[in-house]
Amino acid sequence: MSDRLIFMATRNDATVAGADALVDAAAALGIRRIGFKDVGLDRTGLAALHARIKAAGAESVLEMVSLDPAAEAAAARLAVDLGVDLLLGGRHPDAVLPVIAGHGLRYMPFAGAVSGHPSMLSGSDDEIVADAARLAAMDGVSGVDLLAWRRPGDAAGLIAKVVAAIGPKPVIVAGSIDSPAAVAAVVAAGAAGFTIGTAAIEGSFAGAAPELSAQLGAALKALAEAEGRISAAGTVDLARAFAGFDDCWSPRIGGRINDMHLKLVKLSGAFVWHRHEVEDELFLVTRGRLLMKFRDRDEEVAAGQFIIVPHGVEHCPVALDEPCEVVLLEPATTVNTGTAGGGRTVTHLKSI
Repeated sequence: MSDRLIFMATRNDATVAGADALVDAAAALGIRRIGFKDVGLDRTGLAALHARIKAAGAESVLEMVSLDPAAEAAAARLAVDLGVDLLLGGRHPDAVLPVIAGHGLRYMPFAGAVSGHPSMLSGSDDEIVADAARLAAMDGVSGVDLLAWRRPGDAAGLIAKVVAAIGPKPVIVAGSIDSPAAVAAVVAAGAAGFTIGTAAIEGSFAGAAPELSAQLGAALKALAEAEGRISAAGTVDLARAFAGFDDCWSPRIGGRINDMHLKLVKLSGAFVWHRHEVEDELFLVTRGRLLMKFRDRDEEVAAGQFIIVPHGVEHCPVALDEPCEVVLLEPATTVNTGTAGGGRTVTHLKSI
């Protein structure tokens, strides 16, 4: 799963009461970065929430929405004490950097002029890009946090400009990611990630049921689509596939797995003695019985069993029951008769 999505157990820039249940729901979906704000719960509550995030196997994220130097320094100290993995937000790196120095904490402050709660971004594209470049040039700053959708104007265009200005340092986009179109824009602009909190908790992510699991599931689906990770593959019914052809010793391609072919073949009688110089083969019998003859022994393979024939080993498959139905897994380069050749060679395989 992509790590671009950061779930924030927060609403309107504050960590919410009952955030434990939200963390559990996000972790159950496989979300690997989960965060909270420096306001909304007291230190004890935030420490417990951080511990729950880590116990779930996720990376912990703290976003600072306090915007004065003393409060940011205190939030940075909290992040260090808790062992937070990623510190986002804030506008005063001079107050934060001395606190986190030497602790291995990744720190990405807000780019541009930020004010209010919920935090809003202001300034021209040029001003925000220049500020992002200034911040990214600082030692100890890992990237920037960009409130692209908390400002009027072309959010996607601004993201792309900031990404170009500070690369290879990452940009995390925050604020009002509430639709598949917004997720797609974040990915297309090259951002390293985005936060989603209020929209999912309030049930306002477009096109999804209001429950949190459905909201986050829709965001994850949108992210997978934007990153080209949606599979078009469906299930294959073996009985129906085998029923679709009658000829024996003529494998059909049932699927492709990297540089491997999964093939379906019906066997009748004995094949030819042959070997494959470089390809190993797996024979999985799904119906009937197969006798795999080797030069030193015979092996009977019943339905529900498989046998692997290593490359270079001479063998001769024989169907003990007819038809014997077999699933083959072998490199795409494999020719059925191997080095033997002859009239039973099939070089142009059909697909099921």
